Amino acid sequence: QVQIVESGGGLVQPGGSLRLSCATSGIHFSDYNMAWYRQAPGKQREFVAVIGSGGAFKYRDSVRDRFSISRDNANNTVYLQMNRLKPDDTAVYYCNAAAGALSYWGQGTQVTVSS
Repeated sequence: QVQIVESGGGLVQPGGSLRLSCATSGIHFSDYNMAWYRQAPGKQREFVAVIGSGGAFKYRDSVRDRFSISRDNANNTVYLQMNRLKPDDTAVYYCNAAAGALSYWGQGTQVTVSS
């Protein structure tokens, strides 16, 4: 049984930081590309960052110099370090595990950036 579980969201003031975690089980983690997406109220889900099985990474332009994605293959977990947060970063953040035709999603974790 595949489980994708995000954690670490919360309420933070503009300029603050949060670290999201995505713990997985039931997959051969090191074979999967791991990505973060987000969905703000009334908007479509959008790509945030991805780290490939080989460690290559990519970010959406608006977060490139503020967010950092990393993975721990020993603990089957991917992280998203978010710095200098802005109100526009407010969204539900989802973790995705993908390999070939397989794709699994977590339930999401809410991030709210507000003073």
